[in-house]
Amino acid sequence: MAPEVQIARRGRPLGSPFSQWLNFRLVPFLAAHLVKLLAFTLRVQRVDEGPVEALVRSDQRFILAFWHRRLLMMPLAYPFRRKAGDGTARGVAILSSDSKDGERSAATWRWFGIHAVRGTAGHSGAQALVKMIQAVKQGWDLGITVDGPRGPRQQAKPGVLAVSRKTGAWIVPVCVAYETAWALRTWDALLIPRPFSRVVVRYGAPFRVAPEDREAVHLAELEGCLNGLETWAEGVARG
Repeated sequence: MAPEVQIARRGRPLGSPFSQWLNFRLVPFLAAHLVKLLAFTLRVQRVDEGPVEALVRSDQRFILAFWHRRLLMMPLAYPFRRKAGDGTARGVAILSSDSKDGERSAATWRWFGIHAVRGTAGHSGAQALVKMIQAVKQGWDLGITVDGPRGPRQQAKPGVLAVSRKTGAWIVPVCVAYETAWALRTWDALLIPRPFSRVVVRYGAPFRVAPEDREAVHLAELEGCLNGLETWAEGVARG
C-alpha cells in the first residue's frame, strides 16, 4: 500500500515561536478571511458546469486546470462535497512546497477547505508529480495552475497531462471572470475582483489523456482552451 500523502493542517516549525505564529497563523488567517469577506460581496454565476457535476455524480476524479492570474477566487469553482471509497471526506488539493512561502500558502488555503499536498518539485518536477498522482489515487481532486508557479504567463506546462495519464483523472479547464477587477504588477498580472462585482465561473469540456496519446497535441489544445476562456473573461470585464 502506498504511504499516505501528507496533508498540511498546521504550520511547520520554521523560525521562532513568534515568527511561526505571525507567518503561519495570523497572516494566513487574516488573508483568508479578507478574501472570504470579499467573496461574500460577489454575485457569482456558474456556466457549463453540467459535465463537471456529472463527474462528481459518477465518482470520477478530476483536475481543475487554470491560469495563475485567476487563482484568487478559484475556490468558487469547487463547490463540491466528496468522499473517498472508504467514506472519508475528500475535496480538492493543491501542491505546496516545503518552503516558507509554501507553508504560508498552505496555511491560507486551509481556511477554504483546500488541502495542500506537501512536496518539492525536485529534479524535472518528478517529486511533485509523484505526490499529485498519489493524491488522486487516494480520492482527491486537484487544482493546478498550469503556467505556475512562476510562468511564463499563459504557457501551459505538461505536468497536468502526466497526472491524467497516470491516474485516469479528467482535466477540466476553468476560468473565473470578473466584471471589474484590479490587476497587480506581478509576473501573472494577478486579478483581484472589486467588491460587489459580478463573477462568472466557466468550465471547459473535460478530457483525459490516454497512455498512447501525444502529449504535445493535448498541451496545445489545453493552452488554446484556456486562452479562449481568457478572451471570454476579458469580454465579461468589458461588459
